[in-house]
Amino acid sequence: MRKILLPLLALAMGACVPVPSPDTATRTAISFQDTSGLPTMKSFSHPRPTAPRVSNTDLARDFIDLSFLLESGRLLPAFTRFEGPITIRLAGTPPPSLRMDLNRLVHRLRTEAQIDIRQTSEPRANLSVVAIPRAEIRRHLPQAACFVVPNVSSFDEYLGARRNGQVSWSTVTVRQRVAVFLPSDAAPQEVRDCLHEEIAQALGPLNDMYRLADSVFNDDNIHTVLTGYDMMVLRAYYDPSLRSGMSRADVMARLPAILSRVNPQGTSIAPQRLGHTPRPWLEAVQTALGPGASPGQRRAAAQKAVSIATTLGWTDHRRGFSHYALGRILQGVSASAAKDQFALAQRYFSAAPNTELHQAYVASQLAAYAINAGQANEALSLIGRHLDTAQRHENAALLSTLMMLRAEAMELSGRAAEGRQVRLDSLGWARYGFGSDWAVRAKLREIASLNPVKGG
Repeated sequence: MRKILLPLLALAMGACVPVPSPDTATRTAISFQDTSGLPTMKSFSHPRPTAPRVSNTDLARDFIDLSFLLESGRLLPAFTRFEGPITIRLAGTPPPSLRMDLNRLVHRLRTEAQIDIRQTSEPRANLSVVAIPRAEIRRHLPQAACFVVPNVSSFDEYLGARRNGQVSWSTVTVRQRVAVFLPSDAAPQEVRDCLHEEIAQALGPLNDMYRLADSVFNDDNIHTVLTGYDMMVLRAYYDPSLRSGMSRADVMARLPAILSRVNPQGTSIAPQRLGHTPRPWLEAVQTALGPGASPGQRRAAAQKAVSIATTLGWTDHRRGFSHYALGRILQGVSASAAKDQFALAQRYFSAAPNTELHQAYVASQLAAYAINAGQANEALSLIGRHLDTAQRHENAALLSTLMMLRAEAMELSGRAAEGRQVRLDSLGWARYGFGSDWAVRAKLREIASLNPVKGG
C-alpha cells in the first residue's frame, strides 16, 4: 500500500508541499467546468521515461527480492502473477482526471511492458480500480493513502473478506481478481500516484525496497509514476518463460536469458551491489516521516537513520535520503541546522546515479532559503535545471512549486513582469498537483511569504 508520509516538500520557513513546474512540451489541458478564476488545470500528455542503465546482475537480485518478499519481510513461497490476457475496469466514483490517467497508464503497460491488458466495463474484471472517499480508506487503514488486495472486486467484498485470510497475498498462486482502492476526493496527482504504484503491485512485485533509486517500488515516494526501470521489471515479470507457481530457484534459473532480452545493455554494465537495507533504518525513516509520532520522536528517529547510514558507510541515495529526512524534521527547530542537512543530502544525491528527481526536491528546499536570504540569483541557479526534471517525471506538485519559487526569485531580482508570468503559468500545474483552489492559493501565499521584500 502507498504509505502516508509527511509531505516530502514542506519548504523551509514558508513550509510548502511539492508542486510541479515546466510549461514546456508534454502537457495538455483538462477542460473541467470551473468558475474558480484560476487558469485551466494542466496535465501531462505523452510520457518521457528515461531508459534505465542497470547491470543485469543487480537487476536479477532486485527482481528476486521484489518478487519473493512482502513489504513486511515475509517470504512468498511461489512466483505469482496473472496468466493470459488481463482486463481492468474503473469502479466507484472516479474523478474526471482518473479516467484519462488510467488510459495513459494502460497504453504504457501495453507498449513499454508489453503486457496484454485492456479496459472493460465487466464487473468481474481481473483488475478493479475502485475510487472511494479518502475517509473510507482512513477508517480501515489509517496509515494508507491507497492499497491493493487480491481475490475481491469491490470495497464491500473486501470488508467482508478481510478477516478470513481471503485477501492475504501469501495464499495466492495465480492472480485472478485484484482490487485497487484509491481516494476519489484527493488531488488529481495523488490519485494518479496511487494508481501507478498500486497497479504496478497488482500486476507484479509486491515488495518495496529503499535501495532502488529509480523506481516506484520504493517507500520514499520520490518517484510517483512508473519509471523506465519499473516497466523493464514488469516486462520481465510477464515474460513467457515464467509462470505462476514457480519456485525462487526456478525463476532464478530463467532470469539470465530473460534479462538479456529485456535489458541487453545490462550484460556489460558493472553492478553496484548495494547492501540490504536493515530493518532499524526502515523503522527509523517510517517513524520520522510517517503519521503518529511526536515531534521529539520524529527528530530522534531521523537522527537515528542518519547515524545508521553513517555507520554502514553508505554513500548512495539512501544516505542522501537520511539527511533529507532529518532536514525536513529540523525545519521547525533550527533553520540553519535543517539547511546543513539539505546541503548534505544534495552532496550525496549528486554523487549517486539515478537521483535527478531527488536532487530536484532538495533544490526546492535550498532555493527557499536563498529567496528568504534575498539571494535571487542563487535561487534561480538552483531551480533552473530541475524544471525539466519535474516535467519529465510528471510531478506537477514539484513543478509548480519550483515555478512559484522561480517567480519570487525573478521579482526579487527586479524582473517583476517575468515573475508574474511564470507564477501564472504555474497555476495550471498546481491545480493538478494540489487539487482544490484553496490549496493552490495557500501554496502561493506560503511561497510569497519567503520573499523578504514582501515581509517574509
